[in-house]
Formats: sequence, structure tokens, C-alpha cells
Amino acid sequence: MSNRCPAPEPFMIEALTTSTAIVALAEIGDKTQLLAIVLATRFRKPWPIVLGILCATLANHFLAALVGATAASLLDGLWFRYAVAAGFIAMGLWTLIPDKLDDEEEKPGRFGPFLTTLVAFFLVEMGDKTQVATIALGARFHDALAVTAGTTLGMMIANVPAVFLGSELIRRVPLGVVRMVAAVLFIAIGGWLLAQTAGLV
Repeated sequence: MSNRCPAPEPFMIEALTTSTAIVALAEIGDKTQLLAIVLATRFRKPWPIVLGILCATLANHFLAALVGATAASLLDGLWFRYAVAAGFIAMGLWTLIPDKLDDEEEKPGRFGPFLTTLVAFFLVEMGDKTQVATIALGARFHDALAVTAGTTLGMMIANVPAVFLGSELIRRVPLGVVRMVAAVLFIAIGGWLLAQTAGLV
């Protein structure tokens, strides 16, 4: 009798990898990445900031993915699939718009690097494009855990270098190109979903 764990489902792997790629690209130049740079400059303690980003993202994105997956299970129908596809296309267009921090968001907290990062990231991520993308991904894949794992990994891929390299990262990365690639990816997924829903593929 074999004791090997069963291989992950292909759909779960697709949810994980797609979520990782989309959020990692969408996060470049996003206001949460700018917040990571501000916090790193203020506190100069990278590891508590990284841990705060991880915890805030896990909590925020799990709730977002759960909302998307639950909505998909309750509202699944032709019109809902068209709405999800249109949402991805809208996200692609939104990704092309440069982000910036508000003055209030730039103010450092008084509660140490971990707690300040945890609270600030969770709040700034509310309504942000990566959170909206997570809701759409949850609705697309119906798998809150795989989507949360993927989007969290994508956030860490984008933000950990920002914490350690600071504004130097923004200067070196061609933000316009990254935004364009992310937008194309969102729009391609939306177009594919539209074609699938219409029975063209």
C-alpha cells in the first residue's frame, strides 16, 4: 500500500500559478509596494516588515478569495461568468493607471514595524486592485486556499525586494513595461473567459 500523498489537481496548480503571476505583476508600482518602501525607510528593520506584509496579505486575500469563491458558487450562471470575464478586462485597464500613496498612508505608525505594517497593509489593501483581482480569481477558480496561496506568494515576490532595496527597486524596474504586461495578462484571461462562456473555444 502506497503512503504517497496524492498529486495536486491540475486546476489547483493553475489557480496557484495564475494567481501568483497576476498579483506579482500587478503589485509592481502599486501603492502597497510604495508603502513597503516607506515603512522600510522609516523603521530599517526589514524582517518584521516582511512578516507584517505576509500576515496582512494572508488575512486580507483569504477573505477576498472566499468572497469570490462563495459568490461564484451561489450566483454561478451565464451572466455571472460574463461579469467575471468583464472584471478581468476592467482590471487590465485599471492596472495601466499609476498608483500613489495618500499623505495619510505615508505617515509612519507608532506601534513598531510589525504591527504598523500589519495594520497599514491590511487597510491599504482594502479596495486595492490586487484585492479586487483576488476576488475575481476566487470567482474564477472556486478555490479560496489555492488563490490565497498564489496571491500571497505574488505579493511577497513583489514586496520583499522592495523592503530590502527600497526606492532603488522602483528606479531600476521599468514600471510602464510591467504594467503593460500585467494589463495584457488580465485582458487575455478576460478574453479567454468571454470566449469560453460564449462557447467559442
